[in-house]
Amino acid sequence: MSDIFFEEIPAVDLLDFASDNSLVKNNFVQTLGDGFKNIGFVAVKNHGLSAALTENLYQSVQQFFALPEATKLTYEVPGIGGQRGYTAKGKEHAKGRSVGDLKEFYHVGQEITEAELTRLNYPPNIFPSKVPEFAIATVTAYRTLEAAGVQILRAIALYLELEETYFDRQVKLGNSILRPIHYFPLNSAEDLPVDAVRAAAHGDINLITLLMGASATGLQILRQDGQWIPVTALPEQIVVNVGDMLERLTNKKLKSTIHRVVNPSEALWNSPRYSIPFFMHPVSEMDLSCLPNCIDEQHPKKFADITAGEFLTQRLKEIGLI
Repeated sequence: MSDIFFEEIPAVDLLDFASDNSLVKNNFVQTLGDGFKNIGFVAVKNHGLSAALTENLYQSVQQFFALPEATKLTYEVPGIGGQRGYTAKGKEHAKGRSVGDLKEFYHVGQEITEAELTRLNYPPNIFPSKVPEFAIATVTAYRTLEAAGVQILRAIALYLELEETYFDRQVKLGNSILRPIHYFPLNSAEDLPVDAVRAAAHGDINLITLLMGASATGLQILRQDGQWIPVTALPEQIVVNVGDMLERLTNKKLKSTIHRVVNPSEALWNSPRYSIPFFMHPVSEMDLSCLPNCIDEQHPKKFADITAGEFLTQRLKEIGLI
């Protein structure tokens, strides 16, 4: 099956995966897996984020990005590849490009004990004291999306004919990141770098991405016939997509679809855009070697063996954060 003719991404209800009805659960697994195989993106509802949590999260995120530039820069942590705290405008660029994206963002990782941080070699979180609600809202959202991600990965495991809990151990205390993003208002075209866009075409690094904020226009995905199509979600949905690590693990059976966030029309240049992706990573030592059951004569092995930590470091260098 090709995705050439699809006009919108499939939608699923995460409650179906928890159903006691095996037909309902199996239909969820098949719809989700086929969506990731053919398109790479799926819309998901009943993911655990309440309306109140979502509202509090966006309010605190908007308050942070409204702070003066000098204040925000005090939360930038040198020497860790932007993995925690603030990353300023234009610092990150897509792989293969040198022009920075028109965005700024903040990274929140695992909020765990100092001993666990040391054992896993993760940097500690840094939270903006100027916006005290930020820490509570982001950590709560992190844990909620992480729990939803575990369920989605269990469904993926079943689709791949693996044990349902195949990914559980790999993502427990994984190197996942919550990234509130501010696509700031744009000035005149003369002030913009040549060819600069809010987020240039790219694939995500991680296993799966769970995205809040796809209800706003701008997100586009590259269809297999070479056409860019817009993706939006209903307010109660998040968008989930396959990352490069999962594509690599499955020998491209599941697709890490190229996507981008385009600039708005000139009439909307003064409008900011916010989105909050949760990049679900495994622990650094996870082996990303292609699964044996995804390799055959028609699908020879496409990737060299590598660990998740090695792959992450390689990609952070490619996008300008290391």
